[in-house]
Parts: sequence; C-alpha cells; structure tokens
Amino acid sequence: MSVTYFKPRDRFDFSKDTLDIGNPLQWDRSHFLKHFFKRVFAIPEDRINEFYQRHLGYYLSHHTDGTEEIFFKYFWSLIERQLKVLLGTTVYDKNHLRNEREIVRLQKFTEMLISLDRWNIHKSNDAVIAQQESEILVLKQEVTQLKADLKKATALETEGYINIPEGYRNAVLHLHLQMQELKTPEGKELMFSQTQSVWMKMICKYFREGDKEINYETIRRYFPSDKREPGDKHADIPAKSKLFTINPAKKRS
Repeated sequence: MSVTYFKPRDRFDFSKDTLDIGNPLQWDRSHFLKHFFKRVFAIPEDRINEFYQRHLGYYLSHHTDGTEEIFFKYFWSLIERQLKVLLGTTVYDKNHLRNEREIVRLQKFTEMLISLDRWNIHKSNDAVIAQQESEILVLKQEVTQLKADLKKATALETEGYINIPEGYRNAVLHLHLQMQELKTPEGKELMFSQTQSVWMKMICKYFREGDKEINYETIRRYFPSDKREPGDKHADIPAKSKLFTINPAKKRS
C-alpha cells in the first residue's frame, strides 16, 4: 500500500541526485520504508520541499480519487512515527551520533510539512507529543552542555577567602595599586589588565575585611579607569593607610 504513494526509482537509473525511492536494480517492495528513509536522509536539505512535491505529483497522477490531504496525512505519519522512534533512543545507543543527525533531518521535514498543513493535521495529540519530545530532547542536551560549561567555569572556585583585619582594607588596596606599577627588568608591566574592574572584582570576590564582604562601589573610587585623568570621583588612598611600599629587589651578582 505505502509504495503506491511514492514514485519508485526507474530501473537502471543510477543518478546520485534522484528523489525517487528504491534501488536502480531489483529491490523488494516490502522493504519500502527502509528505502524511503534512506532517501529522506540522503537528499540535500534544500530539496526537502521538492521531494514532497515530486511524490505528491506522482500520487495525484496515479490516484483519480486521491487528494493532497490524504497524501499529506500519510507522509506526515511516516515522518512522525520515525521521529518518535529516534527520540526514544538514549545517548548511550551505539548509533547515537547517526540518530542525532537523523533527528535533525526529520525535524526539518516536520517544519516543512507544518508550513504546508492547511488541515491542521500536525496539531493532533501524537504530533504535539512528538514535537514536545523533540523540544525536550534539545533542552536536555542544552542542560548537559551548560552543566559541563559550569563545571569547567567553577573548577577553581573556593568557599574560602583572604581576611583583612578591620580597618586595614585600604592598606591592601594600596598594595594592589602599587603592584600595577611594577615593571620587569626589561621595562614591561609585571601585571597588566585592560580594565581596573578586574582588580576590583578580584578583591571583592577573594578578600574580606573583618570577615565582611568588601563593597565594590565603595572601593571603586580608588581605581580610576583613566589614571592620567582620574576625574572628580577619584580618591587617593589616605596617607595613614599607606603602610607598605613595594620596592624592586637589589640586583644579585
């Protein structure tokens, strides 16, 4: 029955870009579905609509009582059924990568068919469930990737911090400001960053003053974005807090 809906491949038709179903030589029509999906997964993505239209034309020309709605329902049922089968496989299936490629291809067919569906056939319960399962699969894959990214991003995270005695926060800020001015013997900056926010974020994240968090906005005035023109909101570290001076070590012989 199913083979009567689709144009079979002509005998001795060895063209590589055919849209027809079957082999160029003898083939068992009872294996129609295998040949059908072999063609579905082989044709270029930009020929999906052409594939549908070619076989629709063949069906209508060979069935005087046939309609596009009848053909569409059958075509949709084939794509929907196979998509549900593939969505039911696990990532541990030995053919996982191939399954993923085929799922993507069937989803493209589904999108094309929905755009042609004047009868709202795709809104049946099975179709909606298949679409939801497809979307859930995509979301699960995204969650898996996000978890992997998060694990990698937080690999160096720590719950501990460096504690500064109450009232000595600015002394530590002064040390960080001095470190920005240090240069190597070749005259290059020892520690370079594009922005001052890197230093401020580092201090707020990994340091505490008296076991209390350091406020980003509070220390911001000590780290001007442009040191040549720091602006009115800039404040220098108070002299009483400049307890330590970092000096280059004497050259060793």
